[in-house]
Amino acid sequence: MIRFALIGAGRIGQMHAANIVAHDRCSLNWIYDVHAPSSEAVGAKTGAKVARDLDEIFNDADVDAVFVASSTPTHADFIVRSVQSGKAVLCEKPIDLDIAKVEECSKQISSAKSLIQIGFNRRFDPGHGQLVSAVRNGEIGDLEQVIISSRDPEPPPKAYYLAAGGMLRDMTIHDFDLARFALGEEVTQVTAFTSNLFDTVAKEIGEIDSAMILMKTASGKLCHINNSRHATYGYDQRLEAHGSQGMLRSENRQPTSVERFNAKGSHWRDACEFFFIERYRQAYLKQLESFMDTLEAGSESKVSFEDGRRALILANAAYRSVETGNVVTVNYENPLERAS
Repeated sequence: MIRFALIGAGRIGQMHAANIVAHDRCSLNWIYDVHAPSSEAVGAKTGAKVARDLDEIFNDADVDAVFVASSTPTHADFIVRSVQSGKAVLCEKPIDLDIAKVEECSKQISSAKSLIQIGFNRRFDPGHGQLVSAVRNGEIGDLEQVIISSRDPEPPPKAYYLAAGGMLRDMTIHDFDLARFALGEEVTQVTAFTSNLFDTVAKEIGEIDSAMILMKTASGKLCHINNSRHATYGYDQRLEAHGSQGMLRSENRQPTSVERFNAKGSHWRDACEFFFIERYRQAYLKQLESFMDTLEAGSESKVSFEDGRRALILANAAYRSVETGNVVTVNYENPLERAS
């Protein structure tokens, strides 16, 4: 039985709390949130103890793992504190919005023996995961191209925009990680185009609502990511891999598989699942399972701190491409240096 403490009782924290207490291999011992009523509500629902101070969690020898689902600026600090207290940590993405803070965090945990897993849940989506396994098994021959489509159902509110740190570090960072996962090798070049096409709130604060990114690996494999902050038909999430002997697609999910045939058209199905919690419900559960399997086996993280670091480096390279209008060479070793 793996004993968790959960930091963060917002929307995604509440989902993680429910997943933990529903699982027969783990328990939720503590819940903490800076907004006390939120943690008290989760504690009342799950039976977890409500921490008034984080020291109660980090000093508790009966806590095996800390699940960090708090606001992004706290992630790096909580990773360090978890490691220093000898606890495993599963942390929501991103590690931080500032690569300098990520680099400092990396130094502080460099000798850590604790398991660290970053919450890039899309790797655990059954469809996406099966596609990548098929690529690795050679089902489509030599991989040549990866296409990732990711569109939110509607734009976020202004407050979210102001706190998120930019679309490419908040939304697209999932796709940068998924690209690395699907390609199976590192991206070396990035070029990006962004626009504000429809969201007046984003335009008011100088934010974007649409993006297309092209990436290339050293061996020549290509990846195209396309993002939008709206899609009238729901949460659009698709992954495609094209190779020398065929093509693979991981498609959207609908609430039901019913197809309708009438005057409006044929093969008419339900709209896509509305948003990330519904669309990636299975992925979040498999992510939790993988973390527990890895912790119990004492094996290496399936989604490491370095994976989180490199996804942010790609996001920064994309922003540099937008700023300069150039193709940017990715610098993984010294990301604080100005990219070319």
